[in-house]
Amino acid sequence: MDCIVLGAGGMMPMPARLTTSVLFRHEGRMLMFDAGEGIQLALKKGTVGIRALEVVAISHMHADHVLGLPGVLMFRAQCDEPGPLTIIGPKGIKKFIQHTLEDLRYRINFELNFIEWSKSHGSKAIDWNGCAVHWEPLQHSTFCLGYRIEENTRPGKFDLKKAIALGIPKGPLFGRLQAGERITLDDGREILPGDVLGPSRRGRIVAFATDTMRCEGMHRIAQGADLAFLEGMFTLENEPEANDKKHSTAASSAQLAAEAGVQKLALVHISPRYSYDDEKILKKEARTHFKGAIVARGLDSFDIPLPD
Repeated sequence: MDCIVLGAGGMMPMPARLTTSVLFRHEGRMLMFDAGEGIQLALKKGTVGIRALEVVAISHMHADHVLGLPGVLMFRAQCDEPGPLTIIGPKGIKKFIQHTLEDLRYRINFELNFIEWSKSHGSKAIDWNGCAVHWEPLQHSTFCLGYRIEENTRPGKFDLKKAIALGIPKGPLFGRLQAGERITLDDGREILPGDVLGPSRRGRIVAFATDTMRCEGMHRIAQGADLAFLEGMFTLENEPEANDKKHSTAASSAQLAAEAGVQKLALVHISPRYSYDDEKILKKEARTHFKGAIVARGLDSFDIPLPD
């Protein structure tokens, strides 16, 4: 499991910083958070194949988060038989894409499915590739969603000593028990997985929340995440502007991450007013609250190890 930052900027793509988008990869399959203008350039530059992209999760209907999506669809359509693609996001994302494809008279060669937010849908958007993808409303100038990927719970550790003591022969029976299957020995005894497995273990958690003020939804998205991509758009000097536009400072996101028990924090959606040299201010202010916080850059890659 890993994540690749395709872009970490806000408002508009810049020569050195594309708009915020993060690619999540799990067992060879991919999910993308947001798709701003020109983001397919990062896919090309990073030599990231697009055939394995199965889900795009859109946070909100602002240009720097959706204008690159038609290009991503057209890029994917260059593959032979790429398979279905699901787009999840706020109400309006389906109409935007359908109208864009109709107006451009562009035909795609794969099934396109949409899941739009509604209160009745609940906190889980979809199940995907052994993970649950959750969404939560955030607090921005327009309706905005944060996302949380939770890998499914894994079986407990296999206790070899217990297995031997129970007389289970080494071999395929061990694997069947580890997979959660009950077995019957030659002497007729039935062995349950719980007889040889320890407590179940949680999977990995990745959080993505940008374009928001600090809020309860942001906290729920980040809670206990192994890796969180949170907005770091402004320095403390520009905090009044951040509040007025319903954005976050690097410091406020870092403080929330610390309170939520995040393990690793990468700040994204950096204002175009800040150069690479200015990022040290954002990082310094964030690290006052969260040791080790970083300001993400395009094509940064993050491996996410199992928590145990």
